[in-house]
Amino acid sequence: MSSTTYKLNHTDSFGNGDAKSMAENGFSHLTSLAQSEKAVQELLLQQTPMQATDDHLIEFSEALRTVAKALRGAAEGKALAQAEAAEWKRRYEVERSKNVELQHKELSNGVCADESNSQRMEHLAKSPRLYAQEISSNGMERICSHEVLQDGGFNSFTNKLKRKASFKLSWGCKGMANDQHKKEIVSFERGNISTAERSSKQISLTWESDPQTVLIITKPNSTSVRVLSVDMVRWLRTQKGLNIYVEPRVKEELLSESSSFNFVQTWEDDKEISLLHTKVDLLITLGGDGTVLWAASMFKGPVPPIVPFSMGSLGFMTPFHSEQYRDCLEAVLKGPISITLRHRLQCHIIRDKATNEYETEETMLVLNEVTIDRGISSYLTNLECYCDNSFVTCVQGDGLILSTTSGSTAYSLAAGGSMVHPQVPGILFTPICPHSLSFRPLILPEHVTVRVQVPFNSRSSAWVSFDGKDRKQLEAGDALVCSMAPWPVSTACQVESTNDFLRSIHDGLHWNLRKTQSADGPRDT
Repeated sequence: MSSTTYKLNHTDSFGNGDAKSMAENGFSHLTSLAQSEKAVQELLLQQTPMQATDDHLIEFSEALRTVAKALRGAAEGKALAQAEAAEWKRRYEVERSKNVELQHKELSNGVCADESNSQRMEHLAKSPRLYAQEISSNGMERICSHEVLQDGGFNSFTNKLKRKASFKLSWGCKGMANDQHKKEIVSFERGNISTAERSSKQISLTWESDPQTVLIITKPNSTSVRVLSVDMVRWLRTQKGLNIYVEPRVKEELLSESSSFNFVQTWEDDKEISLLHTKVDLLITLGGDGTVLWAASMFKGPVPPIVPFSMGSLGFMTPFHSEQYRDCLEAVLKGPISITLRHRLQCHIIRDKATNEYETEETMLVLNEVTIDRGISSYLTNLECYCDNSFVTCVQGDGLILSTTSGSTAYSLAAGGSMVHPQVPGILFTPICPHSLSFRPLILPEHVTVRVQVPFNSRSSAWVSFDGKDRKQLEAGDALVCSMAPWPVSTACQVESTNDFLRSIHDGLHWNLRKTQSADGPRDT
């Protein structure tokens, strides 16, 4: 992929010249360099009688032959590169003309009636780099394709978006009655550096149109959850008139209860799951933090706002109680509501056998943490860690945890990491039982990219898991790359973000809970 990009940019540097002129230019250089090679060979023939008498001239002649060979190879490579670049440009122009022709054809048939859709079509016609590559019948790669224009059209996609409820976000500021958001900026005036008044970061969601569709995710194998889901689905349909989506397993359970639940919708394959974010306005989870993690993992891109009900054991992400679910949902559907933006990490593995960094495996999104451990091996893990290509350290121990701030109260906390407010953007770098007492956890800024690599001299391989699942093996030379994902998970708050976080660590962890010191002890005289 990187070589293809280079060739396209190399073609553009020749301006509007056609393939013929570029090829001729390349072969003219080839001819001149061939003449240089011929001159070198004539020089060698002239020096032949002296080769037997002087060893230095023999070495010099061999060096000249090497130079001549290198010149020939460079000339041939340059000519081939220019010819290939010209061919890519020709294909680009052909596909662009096809897309423009297809655009006019569909406009004439009334497929794209409104002006906004025609602008999208024109943008796609001028931007073939957005299309996927495909293999033609003769086995050659085509740089672009117009198949995306024929898959349902843009009208169907726009209609799906129109069914979604729109909302806006606002940031509350300390000391101000309105919801105006003051950005954190640094000013420099007359040699003095100062920052503007900081936002309190309490984010409020206000519906601009009423929600129409909700998705309910439930914890499996729970009788209380099953009873609540039946009552909630019936109430949302009859009292609120909402469209309901559930998992296929839940739909079977509802239909076993009563055939009147045939209005409930579900999905059949992963392709339909990937389109859920275009249909669902609100996501409701019935379970614990694990249910929230499962619901977030279903969305590989944008995630609808989540209303999490606590039906688990701890509940750091589930502030709502199921007993008052009707009052809670009434307030959420009416709005505005406070939300917590929980950041996610996007991770991908680069195998040693890959020829470049673009040949990676599927990107994984995690809400809590990604863990690298030694698995069943008796040897310590040996991991080289880099932050934006700067060496950080070599981890020797049971493993390493790269956690979000939402996951700071999970595995990272058990391994000695600090508790961090979920809206603090950052990446927690926490070792697992390190082989050094001075190895303390770190908190890195959110904009960095962390790369963890298994060195070639490692005694054993390592294992990586994403939010406790999708476990994969890392061999020597393999690397894991993690950075902040652009799609956070927004969860509704019962009060507001900070209040909910402090209450969760008090109720869930009994943080700093002890008896008050007695007042009748000895006193200083």
